[in-house]
Amino acid sequence: MSTAIPHQYSVGIDPADIDFMGHVNNASYLKWVQDAVVNHWQRFAPAEAVTAHLWVALKHEITYRKPTFLDDEVIATVLLEKVQGARAFYQTIIKRGEEVLAEVQSSWCCLDAKTLRPARIAESISELFFHKD
Repeated sequence: MSTAIPHQYSVGIDPADIDFMGHVNNASYLKWVQDAVVNHWQRFAPAEAVTAHLWVALKHEITYRKPTFLDDEVIATVLLEKVQGARAFYQTIIKRGEEVLAEVQSSWCCLDAKTLRPARIAESISELFFHKD
């Protein structure tokens, strides 16, 4: 059994993220999740794997809990739940301090950077994202 190594990603809130109601527009959360997941891959995967693979989102399911504002300090915590072939399943929790602002379940497809076709993730690479229990 193994547990995911959490990856914390500091979210930068841009004035363009703010909608007509004075808080972050829902679409901005998708950008944050994409940035956080790609940053997670770049942090744990070996440089040659980062160069050889690209990631595309297949599905996002977002539960919004509380509004986010321009001056908030926001952290996205990324957990890789599992890898199946070319697919990876992630949970991302977006927080302001201890307050959960949004919870995101997403699935991603790994692509070969040259062919742009789905590429399986080697077990030796996926193991780098988990603690051994």
